[in-house]
Formats: sequence, C-alpha cells, structure tokens
Amino acid sequence: MRAHYFQHDPCEGLGSIESWLQSKGYTITGTRFFESASLPVPEEIDLLIIMGGPMSVNDEDQFPWLIEEKQFIRHTIELGKSVLGVCLGAQLIASAMGARVYPNHTKEIGWFPITAVPAASDGVYRFPPLVDVFHWHGETFDLPPGAVHLARSDNCENQAFQLGRSVLGLQFHLEVTPEIVREMVVHGRSELVPSPSVQSEEEILAAPSEKYQAINRLMGDILAFLQGTRIPG
Repeated sequence: MRAHYFQHDPCEGLGSIESWLQSKGYTITGTRFFESASLPVPEEIDLLIIMGGPMSVNDEDQFPWLIEEKQFIRHTIELGKSVLGVCLGAQLIASAMGARVYPNHTKEIGWFPITAVPAASDGVYRFPPLVDVFHWHGETFDLPPGAVHLARSDNCENQAFQLGRSVLGLQFHLEVTPEIVREMVVHGRSELVPSPSVQSEEEILAAPSEKYQAINRLMGDILAFLQGTRIPG
C-alpha cells in the first residue's frame, strides 16, 4: 500500500499520521510544494493525505501549483481513492469538488471543542459527541455537493465532512504533536491576537500531553476508517 502526502508548509508535516502509516506497512511518498510541485501518478497511490498551510486555496496567482493540485485531488477522488484533507487540505477538497472557500467570520486558533453532527446516512464516520481539538484557520468552506456534514464548532459551522465512503475533510488538526504546535506558534505569532476564538501563546502551549494523545488516537481511528478496517458508527 502506498500513501502520498501533500505538504504546503515546512511547519505542517504529517505528525502522528506518519507513525500510524508506518505501523500499517504503508510506503510513504510526498510532494512538498515549497520545494517542488512534482505530482505522482494517481492510479499508483492508495491514500492521499493533504496537509495544512498558511495560504488560501484562492491564491492561485501567488501559488500557481494550486491549480494543478486541485485538479489532481478531483481526479483522485473520481478514481475512488481514499483521501484525507486537514485544514487547508479540507478546503482544497471542497474547492476541487466545486464548493466555495472564503474567510470565516473569525479566526479560530487554539484548543476548542467540536460537536458531532448526527448523520442519518449509513457508512459515515461518527465523531465523539464533544471533543477538544486543535485549530488554526481563518477561512471556511461551503460543503461540496453530496457531502455529509459531520462536525461543527461555536466559531465555525463546517468543521468536518465526508464525500462518499472514502473522502474526509477536517478543518482542524488531529495530527499535531507538541513540537509541531510550538513551531506553528513561533511562525504564526502575529496571528495570536487573543479573542474569544483565538487563544494566547501561553494557553496554546499549556495543553497537557493527554490532549495530544487523545487527538492522535482520534486521527488513527479516522485513518483506519478510510482504510476500511474500522466499522463505521
């Protein structure tokens, strides 16, 4: 099995996803767009993982590789491959599948809860009723046509969605480690203007190890769902 990841910023790597993939025997390859925009043959991958980044999906003039990336994402989804999008990655899936991506009414940065949206459909991923997760985003998206809404927060309505059986978009970060969060804080301090939806640097970095362990386990559960080894519900 081969997993390919798209990385848009040096700070936002695979985190806990990498160790999960290794434990399941995946061959891991990647495109780091800040180094090269070389893309794989989509038919040769089993799982596409699209990570976060500070740019907008609409910044095609500044980052022209976004055009080809979105085309690749759409083609991969149409092939029936498993696809996971994290933060910018979820926005890229939404955009690639015809939905609008635009500024949220507020930035959401720090540890805030998401609430599961009850889904009537069979075969969809079901989040815990309420769980604290890590956020760092200023944009949001409309749900792509045919998507199932999975989670929301007080600050952002569309926090997670599923397309078909094998595509999940997460507006939040479940993969982060303390090291990744520290690096994000260092490079993104200018955004940390405390408000009801933006925590201070001190609040963000004070999160105990148990919080990271909980979200990393949840990410593993989601990956198992996409792999087909976890029964939905």
